[in-house]
Amino acid sequence: MAALQTLNKERRAFAQKLAAFGNSESGATSIEYALIVSLIFLAIVGAVRSYTDSASEVYGEISDAMDQAGS
Repeated sequence: MAALQTLNKERRAFAQKLAAFGNSESGATSIEYALIVSLIFLAIVGAVRSYTDSASEVYGEISDAMDQAGS
């Protein structure tokens, strides 16, 4: 009988913790911030890639011009 009472207490405690977790909004807020940070990161990566590609083209053109001028 004591084991059954202990089991019931544990079930109630688990149910209360589960309900509290379901009602908590802190997890959802954390996920929202994580999504915002990832979108900002992706935007930065895209901008850096675009800059790198255009800078590479410019330096390539400069190198070609210097090669032609030296010949």
